[in-house]
Amino acid sequence: MSRVLIIESSARQQDSVSRQLTQTFINQWKAAHPNDQITVRDLAVNPVPHLDINLLGGWMKPAEQRSDIEQVSLERSNQLTDELLAADVLVMAAPMYNFAIPSTLKAWLDHVLRAGVTFKYTETGPQGLLSGKRAYVLTARGGIYAGSTADHQEPYLRQVMGFIGIHDVTFIHAEGMNLGGDFQEKGLNQANAKLSQVA
Repeated sequence: MSRVLIIESSARQQDSVSRQLTQTFINQWKAAHPNDQITVRDLAVNPVPHLDINLLGGWMKPAEQRSDIEQVSLERSNQLTDELLAADVLVMAAPMYNFAIPSTLKAWLDHVLRAGVTFKYTETGPQGLLSGKRAYVLTARGGIYAGSTADHQEPYLRQVMGFIGIHDVTFIHAEGMNLGGDFQEKGLNQANAKLSQVA
């Protein structure tokens, strides 16, 4: 049995293309792997705080010096990190907001990219500690950006995943969602075709 962790980050609950892609992924994955455990963390419903002084204090201070709020911040970060550590497969669903990922997803990443936990520093440079995991990134984009300098999603997330040791990363883009007509239909068809090959 494998564990799948899904991170939803779309601010929209209804009419969200990235959420549609996620549901398609879940349906296909369950059909192919009925015994796998799937956990969904919805950052729109339950957002995590952005990186702040309380979380930094929780990470850096010894237990006896932490304030109550620093301890709470640390425990929240530990929970998020433990979910990632336990997962065999990570799925991030991310609409493109202003050429990049939603700030809620960035906040989640700030909680789980932790020195000594998901990566470590060595004499030869940083080393990721999550090797052997797979990741899928499901994006929805209003325009067509893949391969262009305007795409600040895929290069960033590839860098981040590689930094923590996840190098098996598949991107599935639904592009042209705001262009209407044939563009939207083509973008969805291409994304769904790639999703059909995932499980």
